[in-house]
Amino acid sequence: MKAIITVVGQDQVGIVAAVSSTLSDLKINITDISQTLMHGSFTMMLMGEWDEEDTAFATAQETLNALGESRHLDIRIQRQELFDAIQKL
Repeated sequence: MKAIITVVGQDQVGIVAAVSSTLSDLKINITDISQTLMHGSFTMMLMGEWDEEDTAFATAQETLNALGESRHLDIRIQRQELFDAIQKL
């Protein structure tokens, strides 16, 4: 499975480390990543890929939501097919 993950919030130490560590724990491989920082606002977009037999999409979503809440970040995950369809509209 492939998914697009976005992370948005106020810049703080360790955002990339926390997200990548969480994804590693979920056995999600980061295959592409982009981040930017503008006037204290952090934005990151990445593509993750994994075997759904190892981690269910719902589990990834719940875990990333919990991380976002604990770090005061907006973390969203979308299946790549849905993301691609939305971009075509």
